[in-house]
Amino acid sequence: MSENTVISIRDADVFQGDHLVLKHVNLELSKGDFFYIIGKTGSGKSSLLKMLYADLPFTTGEAQVVGYDLRKLKSKEIPYLRRKLGIVFQEFQLLQDRNIEENLNFVMRATGWKDKKAMKEKALEVLGKVGLENKGYKMPHQVSGGEQQRLGIARALINDPVLILADEPTGNLDPQSSAGIMDLLFDISKNECAVLMATHDYSLFEKFPAQTYVCENGRLVEGEKETK
Repeated sequence: MSENTVISIRDADVFQGDHLVLKHVNLELSKGDFFYIIGKTGSGKSSLLKMLYADLPFTTGEAQVVGYDLRKLKSKEIPYLRRKLGIVFQEFQLLQDRNIEENLNFVMRATGWKDKKAMKEKALEVLGKVGLENKGYKMPHQVSGGEQQRLGIARALINDPVLILADEPTGNLDPQSSAGIMDLLFDISKNECAVLMATHDYSLFEKFPAQTYVCENGRLVEGEKETK
């Protein structure tokens, strides 16, 4: 496995409880890659992502994620694994009782940041990357759904991840907002941060082509190779 590899999975099974969701999964992602995982609701896309960020246990096969061996991962190591990842959800999962900048500060404090000046600078940096540089004072309900998801992506970028896991990030957005989020995720991948995105919206990868993998019949099948 090369130093640019951020995900390497060999012959892994994915379980939800006792239920086998996906079997014999093979997947490899390197820095700068943008891959889709597509498939119908319930086909195993989200379960695979959850296994990658250790929300579901890893049981069989081999898996390395951002340098961590999931077979040997101890519970106390999970926060350190997740600090090297950025996770973007369909539900924005924002703190509604604090403004945009305070949402980012919460994440920074939770992941060990203490220097207030550094936190301020980092918040401005990531808000600039997602086009929210002038909206840090606004409450989440005061901005659009697309802007709330941009905040979700800013939050995912706080700790300079090498991998973004995006689970249906456009699922609650209108087409125009979805296009903006896709442009942003592709831009992120061009800066050597791999992006693995689960979606069931087939129109997205027609407009934004990239390598696809399909969840179907309990397997992860390699789809078409496209160029960005």
